[in-house]
Order: sequence, then C-alpha cells, then structure tokens
Amino acid sequence: MSGTSLDGVDAAVIDTDGHAIHGFGEHTYRAYSNAEQSVLRAALGRWPGDDLSEAAKVVHDAHVAALSGLEAEVVGFHGQTLAHDPRGRGTHQLGDGQALADALGRPVVWDFRSADVALGGEGAPLAPFFHFACARWIGAVRPLAFLNLGGVGNITWIDPSRDAPEAPGALLAFDTGPANAPINDLMMTRRGLTHDADGALAAQGEVEEGALELFLDDPYFPRIPPKSLDRDSFATMLDLVRELDDADAAATMTGMAAAAVMQGVEHCPEPPERLLVTGGGRHNPVMMQMLAAGLDCPVEPVEAVGLDGDMLEAQAFAFLAVRVARGLPTSCPSTTGVPAKVGGGTVSYPR
Repeated sequence: MSGTSLDGVDAAVIDTDGHAIHGFGEHTYRAYSNAEQSVLRAALGRWPGDDLSEAAKVVHDAHVAALSGLEAEVVGFHGQTLAHDPRGRGTHQLGDGQALADALGRPVVWDFRSADVALGGEGAPLAPFFHFACARWIGAVRPLAFLNLGGVGNITWIDPSRDAPEAPGALLAFDTGPANAPINDLMMTRRGLTHDADGALAAQGEVEEGALELFLDDPYFPRIPPKSLDRDSFATMLDLVRELDDADAAATMTGMAAAAVMQGVEHCPEPPERLLVTGGGRHNPVMMQMLAAGLDCPVEPVEAVGLDGDMLEAQAFAFLAVRVARGLPTSCPSTTGVPAKVGGGTVSYPR
C-alpha cells in the first residue's frame, strides 16, 4: 500500500482464506526519498494519457524493493492514487500490476477500484471488508468503528454480529474528510517538513474558530454516505489558514480533520462502542485528544486490540487480493454506494 500521504510503501503478509484472518506475518516499509516524493507530488491530479513515466518508475521500483524480501503466494498491489473523481473522470491508481508480477515472479492482484466506479460506486473506501474480518478477529460483539487517518480520513462502522461484510446492516463506510494530507502540505509550504511530527507544532497553537466554521459549512459533511474524496478535495483549507501563524494554522487544520470525523460519526446507524484509530494520524497526540474530547465513545489506537496501525491498509489489500482471486465481493452498497456487491480487481500472472 502506498497512500495519499506519499510517505512510502507498506508491505505486509497475512494468512487468510478471504473470509477470516488466520494470522499475521512479517512486514516491511520502504520510504520514498525527498526526490521521489517530489516526483509523485508533481504527478498528483494527472490521468492516464499524461506522461507519467518518471512517477511510474518511482512507484514500480519502490514496490519491488518493498516486496522482494517477503514470501507470499499472491500480492495485492494498490498502486499510487493520483486522482479520484468517481462522478466524473473515474479513479486513477498509477502502477502496472503485470510489470510487478513479472519482476516478482508471483501473481499480482491490482486495479481494485475501477470496476466499482464503472458500476456507479465511489470506488472508496475499500478496507471495510477487511475491517469486518478484523472485528471478528478481535472478538468484537457490539457495533464499533475503525477510523483510518491517512491523507484522507475514512471510517468503517461495523456490526460484527452479521453473517458477512456484504450482509445488510453489517457495514457503513465513507470518507470523513481531509486528514493528514493538508497538514502535510502546510508543513511543506511553511517549514519545508513532510509532516507535523507528534503534533508538536499544533500543540503550540490554538484553533481559529472562524476558519473551522467556514470549513464545516462545506456541503460534503451533511451529504448522506457512502461518499468519497480526492486527496485535494479540500485544497481551500490552506486559504482558510493563510493569515494565521504556523502554530495556529497547524492547530486549526488538525481541528478541522477531527471535526470532520465528529460530523461523520453522526451518520453511523448507531453510536459505536469504541473507535479504533489506524493510519499516521493516530501518532498525533493533538488529533487524538481532539477526537477523545469530541466523541462519546473511547478513542484508541488499533494497537489497543493487538493490530498494527502502520500496516493495516497493506494487510487490507492482501486480504482483498485473496477475495479477488477467489471471486468474492470486495465492495457493496453500504461501503461505496455501488448498486450491488462487486468483486473488483485484475489478476496478472508472471510471464
């Protein structure tokens, strides 16, 4: 998995039949260099047909490096999302699964989102079926929610008592709003840094309530889910904090991300018993404190239940790869808004 934060490639092994998790294996991380990040940032918002050869090489080489040391029967390759416009041009994840299969000598499942979008779905989020398996793995019996704070935030509400993830009432999933991506952009613009490490800058500032109110006026928040966002859907956030000093700007954007989650929880069929947080945002104490103060349920990192929040997205696409290989659905009306359950993905075998 290489996410919208553009930090690098997570690779993780799981043991699964596509229904249940039977065990977690080794994992690794291959960071993008500053130069590679610059190439990928320059490619954001671009579509097939543009000259993306330099970015494609960065994605391919990084994934080969991350995956070469891991043993697995099949690889799930998400690709690097450059653009996501499900109601317009579609969705674009850069990366050639056939080339990766040839390089690794193993089958590769890729292009997970296109089929869902082609059939009228949002194409995102796709981790919810894996989150359902995780809820079963930790022995949950009451409704709970997983919150992924990556470049964009997304939430999966789960009723683990249902028979399967595609069963009516089992899941509700959607993007809550921007999360780390605009904060990272702020840090790069203002300080030349990739992110606000440990929320240190935000901790020195105060949330500007006027900017927060303008942010929450966006029509995305009351829109009934499922719904999804592009990395840069809220690019105007930087304009809302333009007049603030660095610390107040970081605090305000962190508050915006947390407030978006609070708005999202209001859409859940019933309040979750607990909110388990994955992704880079859980390392931001300011973000976690804001969520805990604004929600009526415990807010904990997924490590509290024995999961690895740095690898959960990579594990999700390993899980989905097995589902695709076995002809099982990977999304359904309550996760992406697609009219019927869909099994996306393409399987490429090494030549």
